[in-house]
Amino acid sequence: MDEDDQQYAVVLNHEEQYSIWPADRELPAGWHGDGFTGRKAECLAHIDAVWTDMRPLSLRRAMEAAAG
Repeated sequence: MDEDDQQYAVVLNHEEQYSIWPADRELPAGWHGDGFTGRKAECLAHIDAVWTDMRPLSLRRAMEAAAG
């Protein structure tokens, strides 16, 4: 597989779910950058390091509220 040299930005939505987006394109509605940019592999490694709880934010809040 060829190395992807395109620059990407790590982005997240209102549910704190992560993705990558081409750095030279305008972000889609509902997404904002987390400040990290790099090649695809670098961005995916960053996401692996920082996205430690895959549950959407709304689910985490609901579970916290139910727990008291």
